[in-house]
Amino acid sequence: MRTFSNVTATAALLAAVALAPTAHAGLFDDDEARRAILDIRSKIEAVNARVDTKADKASTLNLADQNDRLNQEIAKLRGQIEVLTNELANTQQRQKDFYVDLDTRLRKLEPQKVTVDGKELSVGANEQKAYDAALATFKAGDYKGAGAAFSDFVRAHPTSDLVPLAQYWLGNTYYALRDYKNAIAAQQVVVSKYPDSPKAADALLNIASCYIELKNKASSKKTLEQVIAQYPNTPAAQTAKERLTTIK
Repeated sequence: MRTFSNVTATAALLAAVALAPTAHAGLFDDDEARRAILDIRSKIEAVNARVDTKADKASTLNLADQNDRLNQEIAKLRGQIEVLTNELANTQQRQKDFYVDLDTRLRKLEPQKVTVDGKELSVGANEQKAYDAALATFKAGDYKGAGAAFSDFVRAHPTSDLVPLAQYWLGNTYYALRDYKNAIAAQQVVVSKYPDSPKAADALLNIASCYIELKNKASSKKTLEQVIAQYPNTPAAQTAKERLTTIK
């Protein structure tokens, strides 16, 4: 404010001097007027220079302040970027771990290759577990429980490669329970529906045994001959030949 007042006063004085030749012609001669004007101009220029200097300093301080604020904002943004980068890396790692775990789980559920009596079968994990449980029940001597388990397996997994085996063992549970008619029916399913099963020849042997128990020697003999005819190069065929010699 003081600087502005000085500039204003100086400008007023300059204006007064400029008018001096007309209004007060007798006070100054030309040389004195010129010197006065030059002196006033010098003072004005000095004042303006001081004003410009202060303005430049103020502008410089303002720019420096803005620069500091910008640097602070940049530092803040860099910190946020670092946090987001870490979070992204952690998220990507979690996703990777998730997919690896999911792939492992799916592989466990995928059918596995197993070999039964020289034949390769494709078996799902749940199917294998249910079949093994039923077979363990049979081996434990719980034939009624095993029969129920094998029946449940056949109903629950009708397209499983293990169905012929389950059906074969179902026939054995009936035989163990002396239910020979149901044993024959169960084993005939194996022979008729799954003739290429590794257990088909053995199923015929079991049918022949059931006929012996039912005192039906003719049907037993016919069944043994069927084993030899259909499966000539199997251990079951050799057994059938041996049994035929005992039937009178």
